[in-house]
Amino acid sequence: MMGIDDEINPAVSNILSQARNRSSPSGRISVQAQSLSDALTRAAGDGRIPVIAEIKPTSPTTAGKRSDNPVELAEAMADGGAAALSVLTEPEHFDGSVEMLASVRESVDIPVLRKDFILEESQLDAVKADAVLLIARFLDDLESMITAARDRGFNVLVETHTSAEFQEAVNSGAQIIGINNRDLTELTVDLSTVETVLSEVTVPDDVTVIAESGIKTPEDVERMQSAGADGLLIGSAIMDHGSKLDMQTIRKNTRQLTTPHIS
Repeated sequence: MMGIDDEINPAVSNILSQARNRSSPSGRISVQAQSLSDALTRAAGDGRIPVIAEIKPTSPTTAGKRSDNPVELAEAMADGGAAALSVLTEPEHFDGSVEMLASVRESVDIPVLRKDFILEESQLDAVKADAVLLIARFLDDLESMITAARDRGFNVLVETHTSAEFQEAVNSGAQIIGINNRDLTELTVDLSTVETVLSEVTVPDDVTVIAESGIKTPEDVERMQSAGADGLLIGSAIMDHGSKLDMQTIRKNTRQLTTPHIS
């Protein structure tokens, strides 16, 4: 992590600073997790786009904030065809919580990913989930963190932004690797990030690739799949933070992005 704070957006730097100072749980958890990769494969086999739908009340890059019941959101997204769910647990900037994740995981029968800024092993013990996000750029010893997460029973999604980080994830034994289209310096989104990274690396046969951020339309979905993504993580396009959507619309938005587009 040395020097990283000088290279990223101040908002992200602030998030990391608060994550480092967040109190860690005292006990160690053990999880009986559903397989995230199997859920994505099953969705594709059922004729759905393999989408991880994200419950994110707000973020530094969204225009509004939503206060929906997370269980209702989760059920609507699952009914809309989501293969899995992602739940933000970062409290200060995303208005997430471990309690939110726990309630969501109890309400659905698909895998639930914990999305947060996890910087040390003890922070893995905050809440049970089926999978956890580890951001390659923010970890000095990615391989050890992957091992620590797996020892607890978690699936691990390693997030990358460049081909070098993707290769680091492969070398560290990651089996699910995300490529985030959002730049950490300007916080801008460019869908060509996934295309560029996947054109520069060799993806092992046993690695599942997830495209993250900026996926808004069926055409975007098609573009990411054509680039080589096995699954997609989609949040804002489903939740639409600038509007007050009912659960029927959340379900419809999810279905539009999990149904193959016929051009």
